[in-house]
Amino acid sequence: MTGEIAISVVVPVKDEAGNVGPLAREIAAALASSPAHEILFIDDGSSDGTPAALTALKAEIPVLRVLRHDRNLGQSRGIRTGVKAARGDTIVTLDGDGQNDPADIPALLAVLDADPAVGLVSGVRVKRKDTASRRLASRLGNRFRDFMLKDGAADTGCGLKAFRRDAFLDLPYFDHIHRFLIALVLREGWQVRFVPVNHRPRLTGASKYTNFGRLLVSGQDLLGVRWLQRRYRGRADTTEL
Repeated sequence: MTGEIAISVVVPVKDEAGNVGPLAREIAAALASSPAHEILFIDDGSSDGTPAALTALKAEIPVLRVLRHDRNLGQSRGIRTGVKAARGDTIVTLDGDGQNDPADIPALLAVLDADPAVGLVSGVRVKRKDTASRRLASRLGNRFRDFMLKDGAADTGCGLKAFRRDAFLDLPYFDHIHRFLIALVLREGWQVRFVPVNHRPRLTGASKYTNFGRLLVSGQDLLGVRWLQRRYRGRADTTEL
């Protein structure tokens, strides 16, 4: 960290050519009065005009950085790529489909900054603008996950989060880790806070997830995270003598 950048916003995207322009402008507007910041879009092997749209935005938004995977690696890898490349000590993530509202970013940052014991602040979507089947699947999935992991989270699927970069980099990485950040940050001894946030309908493009696709991976991932919780003795302060 150079100290010149305080906040890094990380947005993983795939085939979101119609959404990246409006979203990047909204993020820039939401952070206009914030400390020095940067916006990183991670293009995860898009096959549409997303890379070109992002590149064109760099002249308009000087704090924008664009990184690109040469193939599709998934949302978790996109977040990890962005966090590793980030220059700020504070990370904000949000989904690239425009459903998370960038206007909520300052509220999450205020909660994170208020207490050094807090490692992550997660948004909780109110009045979700998803289909009834997706809302039901999410509700059932969250209840089962909380039963297994005891993380107290009502909405782990919300992409809008603010966390400390070093807290994230201490976590064991695996694909789909973004669904379990709350449980894993708690495992490291940090506190977690929740903030109600706005949720908006998708205006263009299509979701990259299905209820069935999430179900296929959720069981194995839950067992893996539960194992990680049990096989860790907690964070400890180290002193050189």
